[in-house]
Parts: sequence; C-alpha cells; structure tokens
Amino acid sequence: MMNPRTLLEDKVDNYRWRLGQLELVPIVIGGMGVDISTTELALAACRLGGVGHISDAMVQHVSDRKYDTHFTKAKSEKHRATRDQIDKTTVKFDLGHLHQAQLNHVRHTMDRKRGPGAVFINVMEKLTMGAPGDTLRARLVGAMDGGIDGITLSAGLHISSLKLIEDHPRFRDVKIGPIVSSVRALKIFLKSATRLNRMPDYVVVEGPLAGGHLGFGEDWRNYDLHTIVTEVLAFLREENLAIPVLPAGGIFTGTDAAAFLRMGAAGVQVATRFTITEECGLPARVKQDYARAREEDLVVSGVSPTGYPIRLLSYSPALGSNIKPQCEAFGYLLDREGHCSYLDAYDATPVDAKGHKLPVQGKVCLCYHFSKFNCYTCGHYAYRLKDTTHRLADGRYQILPAAHVFRDYQFSTSHRVALPAPLEAPTAVAVNS
Repeated sequence: MMNPRTLLEDKVDNYRWRLGQLELVPIVIGGMGVDISTTELALAACRLGGVGHISDAMVQHVSDRKYDTHFTKAKSEKHRATRDQIDKTTVKFDLGHLHQAQLNHVRHTMDRKRGPGAVFINVMEKLTMGAPGDTLRARLVGAMDGGIDGITLSAGLHISSLKLIEDHPRFRDVKIGPIVSSVRALKIFLKSATRLNRMPDYVVVEGPLAGGHLGFGEDWRNYDLHTIVTEVLAFLREENLAIPVLPAGGIFTGTDAAAFLRMGAAGVQVATRFTITEECGLPARVKQDYARAREEDLVVSGVSPTGYPIRLLSYSPALGSNIKPQCEAFGYLLDREGHCSYLDAYDATPVDAKGHKLPVQGKVCLCYHFSKFNCYTCGHYAYRLKDTTHRLADGRYQILPAAHVFRDYQFSTSHRVALPAPLEAPTAVAVNS
C-alpha cells in the first residue's frame, strides 16, 4: 500500500489504456455540445495520444455553420406553416439531411486526424427530434459511415440503440460505450448488449459533479463518483466482464485522475478545464464568463425540457428568456407527438400591457440558446477555472492551449495545477487556489 506522500506523487503518465490495438494516454476529453468540443479540440487530444470527442448535438446546425450547408433553413422553410402554432406534430427532420450532416462533421474530423490517439463522438438519446428511433439511427449510421473511431452513448439508457445499427458493417469494429451513473443503469444496457452478443468496449461512469445534464434526481448530492465507480468495478469483477471503466465528473487535477486509475479505472473523462482553451468552440466572451465563475454562481436546475437536472452558471443568458419556440428550424427535443415542455411553458406565459411575452419561468428553449451559446452548462468545479490561468492587466483571463491542460492532467502531481507562461509577464496576475 502506498504511503500518503507516494500517493500524491503518482501521476496519470504512469498508466496506459489498452483499447484494441491502441495504447492510449488514459485521458478522454468529453463531448461537449453544441460544438464546444470542436474538431480542433478532439484532434489535439488525439495528437497527444489520448481520446478526443466531438458531439453530434444539433449536428445540422453545426454542419451549416462549419461546412456551408443549409439544412436548418430548408427544415424551417418546409415547416413554416406551424411557426405560430403550439402543435408541432408535423415538424420532422429529413433523415437524408440528418445523415449527411453527421457524415460531414465526422468525415471532416477524421480526414484531419493525426497522432497515436483516437477520436470518438458523443451521441445523445435524449435528442428525440420528433422521431426518436429513426433520427438516432441516422446519426449513428452517419458517424460510422464517416469513419469515427468510437461512439459514446449518452443522455439515456440506450436500450435499443445497438439494435438500430446491428446491420451496419462497422457494428463490431467501431468502439462503443455507454455513459451510466449507476450499476443499475449499466445492467440495463448490458442486457441489450448480451442479446446482440455485442458487449461495450468501455463504459463512462459519470458522477453527480459532471457538467450539463445529470443522470440523477434532486437528490444528486447524496451520491459521489468514488462510490459509484467502486460499485461498478466490483460488479464487473463479479460478472467476469473485462470492460474498461472511465470515471467522469469532478476530476479537476491529474492527482484526482491518478486516484481513479489506481482503483482500476482504465482512464478518466474530463471536460470542464477545456472550456477555456483556444480550441474550445465557445465564443471568446463566453470563455471569459466561464473563467470568472464563483462557487455561488453554480446551480443545478430543472429548466431543461429533457426532464434531466442540468448544471449551469446562474448568469446564463438563457435563464429568464422569452424566446419564441424555434422548433421549425431546430426541434431537437420534440417527442414523437411533437411535444416539448418548453412549448407548454411558453404557451402558459402571459404578455405585458404592450402585448410582449413576459420571461418564461421554469424552462428554457435549449435548441435556440445552445445554438447561440447562451446556456452556460458546466461541471461543479467551474469556479476553480480562474485558478488554472492568469488574470491579465485588462481584467480578462488568459486562454490556454488544449495541449497545456492535457499535459497538466498527464504529468502533474500533488494536486498542483501548472499555470501557463503569462502573455503579459510584467502585468499578469497569477491566480492560485
């Protein structure tokens, strides 16, 4: 057993994750959407020997913005008759457009791939998109057709997801892993995997301190990642299942990560610290909003129409908005009956004396606000971001190269966070914990 000093000096670089023919640095950058985990961020991780994710959240919008397509406009024009109606039953995606958008994003990324690592895509089941099975299959097939190395199945139990793609030629070639928050959720997924004789290649175990949507209820404070990972590892040993485990949520330092690797985890998934990197897709102003966060600014709220609690910064512009539902252009959260809880909240919100809609309480239009980077989802330790960089003379925070953050996870010890070389050495103010 290691003594306390030795434990603190342990580092991620002492470990490797063997995934098929790959020997990876056991650091995975999570798939933050909408295009927050960009191609550039994923490729940076890949070049350094780890795994980077892109996200397929609102992929038609991403394709239009990055690859000069017009899928969102075409969908909006096709369904313009329902713009002033609450009933969105007829609002559907063109599956061919959806597949092509996914193919564009994945192929563009994989064509630029270099280095010894891998590139995965995060695919969310809760993007129901008016036809849950059909649209999910189009996205999964598009990712595999584009040559993605791995698919991380998130935001849902994915009971039927494997069945949707069992006829694809890459079904047993592409790496597939679910995100779960409990042994119970893992067992449910494994039942469907066993029926198809297609066990997952890895499993991400996400705790209650993760960013964005949480796989917990209002009692999320009663759970902790260490306990959940311990239970998952024990279950897999009991079942004689050699499935690599990747803890996620609240892993802020390399020392945090090394502790899970000593437990028997194959790697760790991290994301929050990469929100203030150069390669991250957040606009420059939003990166500064993240960097200035204080602990009291973090909230876990029920404003998401998905039904999941969501962690975000309290000064997110999305909160208290009164934006008209954008289902014709977007509609990523519509169920098969054309329903979304934001539609109900918007419809129930009164107008003022001038006929203007008052702020909508209780729900936000995630589609619109994610497209505008107005919903500041984040991990629990976002308030520590300022401790990882310098505050410049003009009050802004220095933005970091992704390679700096990756290597800090890989080589740091004793919970130290390596600050970057300051851009303005004479006047920069180092902010440390």
